[in-house]
Amino acid sequence: MPTRVLLVEDSLIAQAILKRILNASGNVEVVGVAKTGLEALSMIPRLNPDVICTDLHMPQMDGLQFTYEVMAKTPIPILVISASVQEEDTKNVFALLDAGAVDIFPKPLVQDVSEYEAIQAALVRKIQVLSGVRVFTRYRKSPTAIPQVLATLPPMPLRTPGQSSRVKLVAIGASTGGPQALKTILAALPGDWPTPVVIVQHISFGFLQGLIDWLMLHCALPIRIAKAGELPQGGVIYFPPEQMHLQMDNRGRFAISAGPKVDGHRPSVTVMMESVAQYYRSAALGVLLTGMGRDGAAGLAAIAQAGGHTIAQNEATSVVFGMPKEAIALNGARQVLPIDQIAGAMQRQVLAG
Repeated sequence: MPTRVLLVEDSLIAQAILKRILNASGNVEVVGVAKTGLEALSMIPRLNPDVICTDLHMPQMDGLQFTYEVMAKTPIPILVISASVQEEDTKNVFALLDAGAVDIFPKPLVQDVSEYEAIQAALVRKIQVLSGVRVFTRYRKSPTAIPQVLATLPPMPLRTPGQSSRVKLVAIGASTGGPQALKTILAALPGDWPTPVVIVQHISFGFLQGLIDWLMLHCALPIRIAKAGELPQGGVIYFPPEQMHLQMDNRGRFAISAGPKVDGHRPSVTVMMESVAQYYRSAALGVLLTGMGRDGAAGLAAIAQAGGHTIAQNEATSVVFGMPKEAIALNGARQVLPIDQIAGAMQRQVLAG
């Protein structure tokens, strides 16, 4: 049966483009279209959609308030479809992920029908993955609420100046559900975190800077886009440039390339982690988080085989258990942990002599 989609979009042009793309696939059926969040809420009980695709900006009730209402009353996987070209929008989109939306996709604005095929394949695949995602009732948090991860982690002092850690670099990979998982981990890292952290997050083109800006609101550490030839600095978090592989060269500096996709992705988690394993060997700590597919599984296994410590997110807290599951099958994970225990485990490894 086709995946049933409720489309929430106030632009008639965007409605027409999205309906044409989705209905033509044969694997997805747009069962309803709403122009506002209020209208969509009234349609959900009758249509019973598998996935909701919503815009950010709408009259009467915007995408953020709509997401809060859906997740509190009738939890359904939500895909945010938004333009990525406006800086303000890329920041606001991640607030919807905070509210319970699962993933984001750039709004297709192309008029050339020859481009529809590529957009259709990517969008339909994402919707089909989301249709199998488990979502839970979520209530809007008070502005003064303390994040759960901070309440569950005991204070853990890091090494004093002059002491060295066995772990010299942390490598993290994530895909679907990754922004929320990264926020949980990075928010729990202290401001005197001693090692570089390198992250590959699969994300649609145009949204990387918005992700970084959003994570910086919750993280005590600086977050940067890596530059070719740069030596990773302790206490700094790095992402690769959009649509580029990030590796360590034989001098321990960043190398950036536009090589072929690996496991369907550029940047690839496996490409990054394999180079980290080759340079840092047992001094690497690898973490593989929620995501579909298998990217990162071989990379995490490479770190484990080189003697480094490895952690995979467990199934219960993963939005999609694909990547961690594949790594576990390769014996690549030394630990399998819920998301709210990973930052603590990272700290213990960094403190280990």
